Amino acid sequence: MNLYRHHFTDGSEFAAAPGKQVCVGRNYAEHAKELGNEIPDTPLLFMKPATAMVAMAEPLELPTGDGSCHHELELALLIGQPLSRAAPGQCRAAVAGIGLALDLTLRDLQSELKKKGQPWERAKAFDGASPLSAFIPFEQDLDFASLKLRLTRNGGVQQQGNCADMLFSVETLLSEISHNFSLMPGDVVLTGTPAGVGPLCSGDHLLCELEGLLKVETVVL
Repeated sequence: MNLYRHHFTDGSEFAAAPGKQVCVGRNYAEHAKELGNEIPDTPLLFMKPATAMVAMAEPLELPTGDGSCHHELELALLIGQPLSRAAPGQCRAAVAGIGLALDLTLRDLQSELKKKGQPWERAKAFDGASPLSAFIPFEQDLDFASLKLRLTRNGGVQQQGNCADMLFSVETLLSEISHNFSLMPGDVVLTGTPAGVGPLCSGDHLLCELEGLLKVETVVL
């Protein structure tokens, strides 16, 4: 696997090497409902290592032998400054860029792990489990609630959602995360996926969009 490096849409490379990913589950009510999950009262957090990160624009190589692998399109936040025990109003200053992520999920394996009461990492944190786009430099006056996500698979829209529909806002998520795990430059936060997740197949063509800001095309090997 090629060593991934965070980069911006102008072609420049981010100064810090990739760190961990902190991910948020069930942050859109309709997605929680489509999988038969309860809607959480507080953010549901899990992590992925740096080895999960690959370039979204490169062909996607899925694991074999562990059942179906689902796409979950998410808004990704690149952390540019340390963040620890921060109040929501302090969190925007720590964001260096915004982009897209695919939280690839071995759904059958995840279901087995959940039944056993075991952690999800084997289903969500495998090598290549988090394809990332390039990042757009973050503007401090950006309204996160105005951002819209869309994933098109083989010409048909599979996922679309508005960040205004998040159960927990970006600032709330970053604050909550920073009270549990310090965030450092090079870390990435995934903010949850809207409804419409589903299995990927070899030969699938995907178009991932942060509407009006970013488009990434990729193919499943």
